[in-house]
Amino acid sequence: MVVKAAPPISKISTPPAPAAPVRKRRRLTPEAREREIVEGAIQFFAEVGFGGGLRDLAKRLGITHQNLFRYFPTKETLIERVYLEVYFNRWQPEWETLLRDTSRPLAARLIDFYNAYLPVFFRYDWVRIFLFAGLKGVDIPRRYMGIIQTKLVEPLALELRGMAGRRSDAPPSAQELEIAWGLHGELFYLAIRRWVYGLAVPDDDLSPLIKTSVTRFLDGAPAALLKLCPAHS
Repeated sequence: MVVKAAPPISKISTPPAPAAPVRKRRRLTPEAREREIVEGAIQFFAEVGFGGGLRDLAKRLGITHQNLFRYFPTKETLIERVYLEVYFNRWQPEWETLLRDTSRPLAARLIDFYNAYLPVFFRYDWVRIFLFAGLKGVDIPRRYMGIIQTKLVEPLALELRGMAGRRSDAPPSAQELEIAWGLHGELFYLAIRRWVYGLAVPDDDLSPLIKTSVTRFLDGAPAALLKLCPAHS
C-alpha cells in the first residue's frame, strides 16, 4: 500500500527562534485570527509549559486579553484545541491500515510505520508540550497514549504472542503490553534526547536507526514473552 510521505525530519526538527518582540495589532479575518492564536499557543506552551498565562500569550500575539477570550473563553478550551492540532489530527488512518496488513512481515510493517510516524513526533512542539502536559497534570499524554496503546501496542502484543508460538484470543496481559511498549519507548526516547536534553541524534535520517531498532526488538521480544509471561490456555 502507499503511505503518504512524511516531510523530511530536518525541515521540521528545528526549535523556534527566540520570541520576537511584541507585534502591533493588525486586522485579520476571524478565521485567520483564530489560526494565529492556535499557532501562537502551540509555540507558547512548548516554550514555557502550561503554567504560562494567557495574558502573556495575548501580549506576545499583539492582541488584547479580551480578544483572545472571544475565540477561546477558557484556557481549557485552548488546550483542547492544541491537543487536536498537535496530536489527534496528526494521526493518519492509513497508518492503521498499514499495521493491520498481515500479508506483509511484521518487521516491514513496523519499519514503514515508524518511517512515516517518527517525523510527526520528532518535533520541538510535540515533545515539549507532551512532557509539560504530563508534569502539569493536563490529560494530553493520557489521551494520546490511549490511542497508541489501542492502535499500535495491543495489536503488536498479540502478534508477538503468535511469534512466540502461543495461540490465544485472550486480551494482552499487562506483561505482554509492557514488552510491546518497548519499541515505541525506545524510539520516543530519541526525541527526548533531542528536544529536552539537547543531545545530538542522527535526525537528518533516522531510517537506518529505525530498521536497527525494529530488528533488535523482534529478535528479543518473543523470547522475553516466553520467559516472562505465563502461557495462555
